[in-house]
Amino acid sequence: MADKNTELVGFVCQRCCQPVRLDPSFEKDFTDYQSDEGDENTNKISDKDQCNKYEEDEVDRLVIRSSQEEKDNFDAAEAQAKSYNDKIRLQAKLFDILSSQSEIDHPLCVECAGLLLDFLDQELEAAEVDCRTYSAFLDEFDNDNDEDIEQLQAQLEKLKTEEEHLQKQLQEGEKERENLLEERELQKQEASRLDQEEEKFMLEYHSLEKRKIEFENEDRSVDYQMIYAQVQIEKLKRTNIFNSAFHIWHRGHFGTINNFRLGRLPTVPVEWNEINAAWGQTALLLHCLAKKIGFTFSRYRLVPFGSYSFIEPISDKSRQLTLFCNGGIRYLWNSKFDSAMVAFLDCLQQFKEEVEKHDSGFSLPYKMTKGKIEDSSGSGGSYSIKTQFNSEERWTKALKFMLTNLKWALAWVSSKCLDSD
Repeated sequence: MADKNTELVGFVCQRCCQPVRLDPSFEKDFTDYQSDEGDENTNKISDKDQCNKYEEDEVDRLVIRSSQEEKDNFDAAEAQAKSYNDKIRLQAKLFDILSSQSEIDHPLCVECAGLLLDFLDQELEAAEVDCRTYSAFLDEFDNDNDEDIEQLQAQLEKLKTEEEHLQKQLQEGEKERENLLEERELQKQEASRLDQEEEKFMLEYHSLEKRKIEFENEDRSVDYQMIYAQVQIEKLKRTNIFNSAFHIWHRGHFGTINNFRLGRLPTVPVEWNEINAAWGQTALLLHCLAKKIGFTFSRYRLVPFGSYSFIEPISDKSRQLTLFCNGGIRYLWNSKFDSAMVAFLDCLQQFKEEVEKHDSGFSLPYKMTKGKIEDSSGSGGSYSIKTQFNSEERWTKALKFMLTNLKWALAWVSSKCLDSD
């Protein structure tokens, strides 16, 4: 049990939440209210006490009795706790009533109450100033009310007239707005149509542009092809077709045409197939040169036939002078082969004489007469083109001189062809 001098705190300030101590006068004034309430509670519970009396007697008979002093102390403590709880409960109820009567929650400490009073004083002063201002304005308004009514009425009529005018303008604006919306819709449709036409036009434009680029590329390609063809034509014009087709040169003691050796030596036994091929190329070259200048041989006709070329006498076409030989020992007695080589040398002499008719300055380096070739610039001897009664060395040199004369003839024809072109 608490000491009588101990101070019990049951409430806190509703603003700063600090414990508050109630004023003693508040407890003194509260005692009368508590006693009145206690009488009412006594009347209410008297009947309840009577009803429970029998039960308490029955309980007393079952409980072990304590000493009278302990019982008195317990009853006094219970009465004191009950009195304190009732006081707290009633004080809380009183504070609730006070809080419900205003916007301020109770209880408050002295400091918070002082601050609240200062704040309320400021609001009171502001309210009094507003009240005085409103009173002055109301007095001024009452004085000027009669004079301003006519002016307000005139302003009201003017505002009504202006309102009617603005209403008409608003209606006209609404109509104009509707017309503009309709026109806008038409413009949108027209814009959509124009967009579609523009898209279609752009597609056509891009298609035509693509075709134009293709045509330009094709035109440039044709131009490049023309330039290339002209370059090739110029190159071909400068090209000596006879030199390209019939390359006459030498390899040691041998004269060669298109790399085929013409002749043979004891130390270099050239195959007869190569010799026959060389004679075929030689016959073809002389035939082409004569045809180029439009000349026809008077005593013989050349028949170039590759490795089996031959010459026909004009007087006896049934006879063929073969420009090829199969080799062996019999070639030393092959009169047709020797006659064909003599006839070929005669044809080359006829070609020389024909060219000299058109160009008096033309001449061949080696003189040719009756199957022999003379070396006028060298040893001065003559070399037979026949194989009979002749050595292979002299026969090979005669063939080399013959190819040299043929190369000079080829050069003359090539120069004349370039000049004519």
